[in-house]
Amino acid sequence: MSKENMNTVPTAERLHIGFFGMMNAGKSSLVNAVTNQDLAIVSDVKGTTTDPVKKTMELLPLGPVVIIDTPGIDDAKGLGKLRVEKAKKELRNVDIAILVVDSTVGLQGADKEMIDSFERLGIKYIIAFNKADLINADFKASENEIYVSATTKKNINELKTLIGSLANAPKEERKIISDLVEKDDVVVLVTPIDSSAPKGRLILPQQQTIRDLLDNHAITMVCQVEELEKTLSSLKNKPRLVITDSQAFKKVAKIVPLDIPLTSFSIIFARYKGDLETVVKGAYELDNLQDGDTILIAEGCTHHRQCEDIGTVKLPRWILEYTNKKLNFEFTQGQDFPDDFSKYKMVIHCGACMLTQKQMTYRLNLAKANNIPMSNYGISIAHINGILKRSVEPFGL
Repeated sequence: MSKENMNTVPTAERLHIGFFGMMNAGKSSLVNAVTNQDLAIVSDVKGTTTDPVKKTMELLPLGPVVIIDTPGIDDAKGLGKLRVEKAKKELRNVDIAILVVDSTVGLQGADKEMIDSFERLGIKYIIAFNKADLINADFKASENEIYVSATTKKNINELKTLIGSLANAPKEERKIISDLVEKDDVVVLVTPIDSSAPKGRLILPQQQTIRDLLDNHAITMVCQVEELEKTLSSLKNKPRLVITDSQAFKKVAKIVPLDIPLTSFSIIFARYKGDLETVVKGAYELDNLQDGDTILIAEGCTHHRQCEDIGTVKLPRWILEYTNKKLNFEFTQGQDFPDDFSKYKMVIHCGACMLTQKQMTYRLNLAKANNIPMSNYGISIAHINGILKRSVEPFGL
């Protein structure tokens, strides 16, 4: 893979590797040694790393990754407690955790607590005993433990190999939509270009869907809502599927004949990034809302919100019109997602194109643990417009 291609891999599709450990265990030094770059500030002063530091890069032989350097997990005084909380919150984002331990002192209580967290959350992890040059340690690696020296660079390549062995473990291959179409099938993508559309380009879910279809030799046709009827009539045979932007669901459903399968980008990403069946069930909670209930609307990215923003403007308006209830709405963006759900009746999430599958699964599980139903933009909009059953039929639901 070329350097240019590496740089264009979306963050949500990259392997996330987090470095954790106590203050002055050498986390930042080890990050710099592994990446062969000065990504993190190194100092003998405890608590130098005050916030998680993230860097997207190519790390051979692993490929495109996100490296995360976190604050010390034993900084429990004053602001340090908040830093520890920030470090532990990164557990919801990482695919592989590196616990950096000062080998001159060995595993401490805070280290053992982190190991418990890794195992409880099902996170693959490696214990890297740093500063091993100071104790003349035998630089040998076991299944998930290794002695290294960020100073002398001893066993750094071996650490990368160990990380790679975890990263390359067999896993289920996920497809955005191409597993449901055959070679030469025609798929029509409806992509409205309005005030909220980015200038000069398609949004990420649209780009990724097109690439997924092309990689599997399906034929893609892209149009706006106004050209959809003409596009369909120009085809010799019916398309295998029509995929629309969620906010155009109502108009598109009136145009697309009932014998042509119809769904949305938001729905296919709900399946790709999370649990489609769960968020479909969550949409029916819209029918049970009462005056005074509060809905959390969560965005996975931090885009600039327009005057007709789908999440903060259109969706709340459609929900109010549908339910005819006096409801409250709260909004979050990016990594800002609450742990306390006590005040919410339900959560409606975006398609999560900017989140990893792990991040979205964490959010779904958090809602389940709090007995709060979670739905998705496209699924909720489909339900509001009375076409939910139709829009999930392509997935066997």
